Amino acid sequence: MSALAVVLVGTSLPALAQDTMAEARIRKMEAEIRALQRQVFPGASGDKLFAPEITPGQPAATNTATPASTPVSDLLTRMDTVESQLAKLTAQIEQTSNRLSILEAKSAVGTADAAATTAGATPTTAAPAAGDSNLAAMSGGASAPKPVVAPPVAAAPKPVAAAARATPTTTRPTAQRLAAVQAIQKPATNDPGDDEYSYGFRLWEAKFYPEAQQQLKMMVDRYPRHAKISFARNLLGRAYLDDGKPREAATWFLQNYQGDKTGARASDSLLLLAESMRQLKDTSRACIALAEFADTYAAEAAGRLKSQYDATRGGVKCPAK
Repeated sequence: MSALAVVLVGTSLPALAQDTMAEARIRKMEAEIRALQRQVFPGASGDKLFAPEITPGQPAATNTATPASTPVSDLLTRMDTVESQLAKLTAQIEQTSNRLSILEAKSAVGTADAAATTAGATPTTAAPAAGDSNLAAMSGGASAPKPVVAPPVAAAPKPVAAAARATPTTTRPTAQRLAAVQAIQKPATNDPGDDEYSYGFRLWEAKFYPEAQQQLKMMVDRYPRHAKISFARNLLGRAYLDDGKPREAATWFLQNYQGDKTGARASDSLLLLAESMRQLKDTSRACIALAEFADTYAAEAAGRLKSQYDATRGGVKCPAK
């Protein structure tokens, strides 16, 4: 043997050994998959995924032609086939597990129906309960239904007298109050919007605060662009504030101030907003409103509204600037 032949033989031995090991691993994997198929799907078509082994006495096929592919490509092809069949087998196993779960759920429903029938309950009530518990088990408890609570039995109605004592009724205006309200004359001029405002002012001045609120709301809704709209919204807030409802009052004061900061009563509304916050014990917002009033309406704070501004500021403890 020449030196060149020795070198070639020496270099081909590692590759040949690797091919032999890979071939052995492939054969082992194919055998394990066939065994698994026969175990999970006995008699099914799955055990025909691979060609049957050569039986004794069967003549081995001889091929004298030149191979169409290399051993490495054949090995890779067989590897791909094994992996594909393994994935298909895994999917079939999962499908079988799902079918088993469904069968177990149906069996549980049937058992629950039988138990419910024995206990005197209706099967339709027991079936959803079993289905829900099975759903909860399959979803890891994430879909667990809330426990069914029987509706409370309605209590016997209270006697009319007792119900009247338990629930205070809305105070109805007395005949005397109705007569006093009707005695307040509503203006009738060529300016209906001004008439509505003036009538609301007269009701507020007479301390009929609920009636004044209703009247001024009607004026604001009907005449949103009237020249007296700033007066009306501010007076509506005052009707609530004087009625002991500072939260409702604050809504109208803020709306009047933000709606038109140059309005005739915008400065009054901002200051009264601070007073509403003070009565609500919201010192932070009261101080914010007072600070903005002093910055925005400095002339008013030192003139027409000075006494009211000082009184409101004296009622809260705002941090020093």
